[in-house]
Amino acid sequence: MTLLDGNALAGRLAEVLGGDATDSPIRCRHCGEVGELGRVVVFATAMGLVARCRGCDGVLLTLIDADDGRSWFGMPGLSTLPLRGR
Repeated sequence: MTLLDGNALAGRLAEVLGGDATDSPIRCRHCGEVGELGRVVVFATAMGLVARCRGCDGVLLTLIDADDGRSWFGMPGLSTLPLRGR
């Protein structure tokens, strides 16, 4: 497992969402902390990425890649993820 910051999400989120979301303001559903997605703590494994809140360690976002090319994207700890124009 590798520990990164939220900027590690840039490439994968651009593929999934069609744009860079790392400078988007987010709010943690667990503790209410507000900040940019690029500032979260990201745990990278062979299976994918898990983003956690710096304030409470709650899971904000998951991006899991399967061997067959499919991906699963979840935002259990975010109420919204605004995207800026592409």
